[in-house]
Amino acid sequence: RMDERAAKREIWIRPLLVWAALCILLAATCTLSYVPMGEANVVVALAIAALKAGLVGVVFMRLFENNALNRLAAATGPIWVFIMFLLMGSDYFTR
Repeated sequence: RMDERAAKREIWIRPLLVWAALCILLAATCTLSYVPMGEANVVVALAIAALKAGLVGVVFMRLFENNALNRLAAATGPIWVFIMFLLMGSDYFTR
């Protein structure tokens, strides 16, 4: 009985901590949008966005597990974005 409670608690701890971290990063993004930092605003916003995407990928997509199918599915997103920008750039530069 005690092991069941510990297992249920363990299942909920990591997602709740990541959710809290995502909420804090969201608040940081919203707060920093009003801070005039010049060119650094974009850099900081992209860094926070990359951190949020990394947290979601590692915890909720379970990329920390040794499962090749999860990693393959996660890798297809950036590949398709690269293809999209490549095709968009080829259309733009040929006009």
